Amino acid sequence: MRLSLYRTDEHRRHFIATGVLAAVAGVSLLAPANAAAPTPKTIQARKVLVLGDSLSAEYGLKRGSGWVALLEQQLKAEKIPAVVINASISGDTSSGGRARLGALLTQHRPTHVLIELGGNDALRGLPLELTQDNLTFMTQAAQQAGAKVLLIGMQIPPNYGKDYGERFAAMFSSVAKARRAALVPFLLKGIAEDDATRLFQADRIHPKEEAHPLMLANVWPELKKIL
Repeated sequence: MRLSLYRTDEHRRHFIATGVLAAVAGVSLLAPANAAAPTPKTIQARKVLVLGDSLSAEYGLKRGSGWVALLEQQLKAEKIPAVVINASISGDTSSGGRARLGALLTQHRPTHVLIELGGNDALRGLPLELTQDNLTFMTQAAQQAGAKVLLIGMQIPPNYGKDYGERFAAMFSSVAKARRAALVPFLLKGIAEDDATRLFQADRIHPKEEAHPLMLANVWPELKKIL
């Protein structure tokens, strides 16, 4: 009788222990199924800083019709989360951009910097070496701040001389290659080659509103590659 009771108690303890282990195992097996689903990664919005002159500052145009404003619309249409900061000033030179860039990088912390400067340097007859040094400095400063850089090139009228014009145009490519930055060789491609009275304002320097979609069309393919 005692032996029977002992075996019964032993069997009961074994049954309880087995049940506890099964319960623990059950919880362990069910835990992954009941765990919260992983949170999808938040897509970080790009911050695109445009540092330019009158060609990017909507000179002579109604607000919101320039290529930079059109860029904002393009980004929305492409469903690319981005904030565009237009820090362009009419009449600005590469030296002016260089002086302003540090504060802009600190204030906005952009992920992308578009540099559209140099045209006014040529119009003022400034040395190419000065312009190239400024473009190199700005490109390097933006990259060191963690931004990707797109240099937007310019060309000048032939009356400035063939040699000067060729060296001016090549300058942007040289800086982009040396700093491994993206490049738009000529912002006014398809515009300046046309009749100046058709796509330019009366001064024959600043493009009309209808030219700005063409300017964006020159910028967008290169920008999209680095977004």
